[in-house]
Amino acid sequence: MKISPAEFDGQSIRRVYDENTETWWFSVIDMVQVLTDSENARDYWFKMKLRVKFEDGAELSTFCRQLKLPAADGKQRLTDVATAESLLRIVQSIPSHKAEPIKLWLAKVGYERMQEMADPALSLDRARQTWQQHGRSDKWIQQRMTGQETRNKLTDYWSEHDIKKGSEFAILTNIIHQEWAGVSVAEHKNIKGLSSHNLRDHMSEAELIFTALAELSTRQIAQSVEATGMAQNKTAAKSGGRIAAQARHQLESQTSKPVVTWANYLPPGAAKAAKSVKTIKPPKKD
Repeated sequence: MKISPAEFDGQSIRRVYDENTETWWFSVIDMVQVLTDSENARDYWFKMKLRVKFEDGAELSTFCRQLKLPAADGKQRLTDVATAESLLRIVQSIPSHKAEPIKLWLAKVGYERMQEMADPALSLDRARQTWQQHGRSDKWIQQRMTGQETRNKLTDYWSEHDIKKGSEFAILTNIIHQEWAGVSVAEHKNIKGLSSHNLRDHMSEAELIFTALAELSTRQIAQSVEATGMAQNKTAAKSGGRIAAQARHQLESQTSKPVVTWANYLPPGAAKAAKSVKTIKPPKKD
């Protein structure tokens, strides 16, 4: 997940981009605040969820999920979020002169995404600018972008071979990560003291390289056997991850340093990461 605030009429709207499902999630509270100028947007939204019912029987809460977003006090707190499509239904339920401008703004967000799909270079340019603003080196940025290209080729293969975006992508990704790193994606984020951040944006050069090697190996193995469906792609994911694990163990034995570390790119004091990480043992063979 990548947190990327947006702005409407001078007011900030928190949003998160889920790379697994390629979906923007917007803070509903922030949107309600923009539409109503309420002194307590959270209370307004709470009452709305109790009051509003749609003709098809749907409730507002069914359009939302909860993700951790940075609050005013700097802490990460669970917040109701919704997709652009779901937000349109919520906007229609709020009497506001800003409703139409908001609809156009949401449409623009969708249009920008379509532009990026038609011309991926736009997305890459925006990503490069963001990483540069956060102080990443040109070498790190190049490795991050190379890794993303490898990732995209793998997810393209999955999409074409009966793997569903979202939960199934996440399951296979976690298998690959567990195999090469010896820890799950969630455990790796915990080691680095991350919450809703994108793990890859906080990887070292070595972590990015081994992640790319694991995903490249997974795709090529899957292609060689024409893996289709979850069962076959799980097998390919384990095999691909283990190839990268073997390379990691060889490097760690030569350097006496773990590849998976607590290091991150968070501002000082933003997270309490682990102080040390032991070299992770290779996964057991089946």
